[in-house]
Amino acid sequence: MTEIILIILAYLIGSIPTAVWISKSVFGIDIREYGSGNAGATNTFRILGSKWGSIVMLVDVTKGIIATSLYIFIPYYLTDELARTNFMIALGMMAILGHIFPIFANFRGGKGVATLLGMALAIQPVVALLCLVVFLVTLLSTRFVSLSSMLAGIAFMVLILFIFHEKETVYRLFAIIVALMVVITHQKNIGRLLKGTENKVPSFKNRIKRTLLVLFK
Repeated sequence: MTEIILIILAYLIGSIPTAVWISKSVFGIDIREYGSGNAGATNTFRILGSKWGSIVMLVDVTKGIIATSLYIFIPYYLTDELARTNFMIALGMMAILGHIFPIFANFRGGKGVATLLGMALAIQPVVALLCLVVFLVTLLSTRFVSLSSMLAGIAFMVLILFIFHEKETVYRLFAIIVALMVVITHQKNIGRLLKGTENKVPSFKNRIKRTLLVLFK
């Protein structure tokens, strides 16, 4: 019974529509009516800028960490590593499901990449941090959030299966599902990337330039 309650709670945590609440409360718009129509960090970067995109990403990552860590309320999972990992995956998946289909925002959310990162940080921090490096290197070199997310998702699968040689079958299957899910949910972005119409986040150089213009105009 406790497991069911925690799984439901994980879904509710994932359902917190960060991008929607910020766009409505700060800008008076619904982020889902602009850009790609998604309520996630990528579309927030595109529509509201890097500042608010970063805030949304940070909160959504935190959602994944908190939801996946709910296992601590059941003492049994503190001593059984295999059972704990499986339960953490279940909690994390419910948080991601909540992010994609949030009950607090008419079931129209984002793609779940940031929440997935939070989940990975809670389960296997080293792998998650390496994926974050892949994300940041790609973002800094291309300024495409979508491409960065996809490569980080694929890197997660490669690291789990071939670098760390994870033996747990459920975790291996999960890594494969993650890579597929990230690519599938970014189909429109892939199309825009191939057409050369995908929007980039502002470069640090441009942001510094704009700041100086404001200060010294």
